[in-house]
Amino acid sequence: MRIALPAQIDGSAFASHDPAAPIVALDGLTMGTSWRVLFVPPRGADTGVVQRAIVTRLAGLVAEMSHWDSGSILARFNRAAAGTWTTLPPDFAHVMAAGLRSAALSEGAFDPAIGRLVDLWGFGPPGAMPAPDAAEIAAARAASGWQRLDFDPAARRLRQPGGVALDLSGIAKGHAVDALADVLRASGVRHALVEVGGELAGFGIRPDGDPWWVDLEAPPGADLPPLRVALHGLAAATSGDYARGAHNLDPRTGRPAAHGVVSVSVLHASAMEADAWASALTVLGPGGITLADRMGLAARIVTVTGGAMREHLSAALTAML
Repeated sequence: MRIALPAQIDGSAFASHDPAAPIVALDGLTMGTSWRVLFVPPRGADTGVVQRAIVTRLAGLVAEMSHWDSGSILARFNRAAAGTWTTLPPDFAHVMAAGLRSAALSEGAFDPAIGRLVDLWGFGPPGAMPAPDAAEIAAARAASGWQRLDFDPAARRLRQPGGVALDLSGIAKGHAVDALADVLRASGVRHALVEVGGELAGFGIRPDGDPWWVDLEAPPGADLPPLRVALHGLAAATSGDYARGAHNLDPRTGRPAAHGVVSVSVLHASAMEADAWASALTVLGPGGITLADRMGLAARIVTVTGGAMREHLSAALTAML
């Protein structure tokens, strides 16, 4: 068993630590997946109020950024006429800014504007589709791409150039994790573990004095030593093809990524950033470790070649072990 620890410990977590406190679990459905929180409630807290705040927050995010809800702000942007400017609410603008930043830094390995390609390959709302031919892929790529977008972050405005379809599925779940962590903190919670669709974030400590331990996902049958992470002021996101098949598209080619990558995990202070970079590194493949090192990202890439699995760790993650 390998253990990954954060570089810093929050001393205030121990000041508010109560070894006799209970752990409350809440869960539900959102974004086509599930959410779950484990938290230590403040004395006298009404957990029903906390749950309603969580449900309301998640519903607001879906109404803004769902690729599947035809009434969402994102869906309306995708249908907007060429040249139309859309004023984005703060959450949407925050995610958009992060997505465009990741797109630039990854040279397009992450792209928030590939909704046409996602639908073409049968991973979007239209459902299963026949494998597209080269002409269909070329047409979808021509109508896609983050570089076609004009974004004014100060005014929170995004311009539809014509035909671009956003898909924020590679970053929105991570933002939802961060948002729920903020909801808990605003409710007076100082110790919690948050999960949305497999993306996680933890802060504070458990009543028993341990951090919130999570094991990084590994493909079934992988002969790799377990890697356990202390989510203390940290988030973890994992992207992989072993559960859903080759659903990670390379925006630069318009086709499924083909580097033998089966799993990528990223640790970051922000679940949103971890989510986006897990998506980008899945596309970049083993060579993505070089970018992870340049960015100071704690990342693990698992590849399979000739039936043999291999693990690639970034310098930042190695330093945490």
